[in-house]
Amino acid sequence: MTIQIQNNNIFLKDIGKGDPILFLHGVPDTSDIWNGIICQLKEDYRCIAPDWPGFGRSDSGTFLDCSLNGHADFVNELSNTIGLKKPFNLVAHDFGGISAMAFVSKYPERVHRFIISNAPFSPDYKWHFWAKIWRTPVLGKLSLIAMKKIIFYYAIRQGSRKLNRDQINAAYRYFTPKMKQMILRMYRALPEKVWQDWNVRLLEATSKVPMLILWGQNDPYLPNWLPEMYGAKKIRRYKDSGHWVPLEEKEEFVKELRSFFSA
Repeated sequence: MTIQIQNNNIFLKDIGKGDPILFLHGVPDTSDIWNGIICQLKEDYRCIAPDWPGFGRSDSGTFLDCSLNGHADFVNELSNTIGLKKPFNLVAHDFGGISAMAFVSKYPERVHRFIISNAPFSPDYKWHFWAKIWRTPVLGKLSLIAMKKIIFYYAIRQGSRKLNRDQINAAYRYFTPKMKQMILRMYRALPEKVWQDWNVRLLEATSKVPMLILWGQNDPYLPNWLPEMYGAKKIRRYKDSGHWVPLEEKEEFVKELRSFFSA
């Protein structure tokens, strides 16, 4: 289905019945990253997974505010539009985790519980290699133009050795000029210093809103001390998994989600 958010047509999966869970994907993914998890939850939960503006089947999001305030407000408007009036559960990965933590920091009263997988949100974190390139004028654009299928494949495999070719090919299907442009905008809107005030707000929020972190330890993009910085109620680490825990540890992800959201 498609809904209108901030003058953008946003593609949205809305599957199942029960307590709602909003799923937010990261870079360079789409809502499809959650398919294997949603299929196991749809009998017990209403699973809602959008394609972020500029990604997948959603509009380009040309005028989207890519600041942390913009991310928080977009998630807030999206949740209002789909009728999530009561505090709801939230699950997010990678850049979707940034959006989610910004949203919880600004609107803690809107969230019941939330789960984050491999996402940065700390003033002590320095952007990873690819992010630094994408944040660099001219070089960032050229790097994405040059990132053809074989380079894309090895970049993803570097992040998660357990992913197979079909999973990577599924992501590459949507690696379009529209997505590449949004990737540049998103990373360039967040200088490293931006985390300083927001991390304080996140800690205030997580003192009230229960948070679970599901973390792949073999992530070349994110250091393993990051989960300790968010005030999470619980941290579950996967020593043999990399950046894409929702794909690498699907069964464990579902198990932890059910336990945490039913507590």
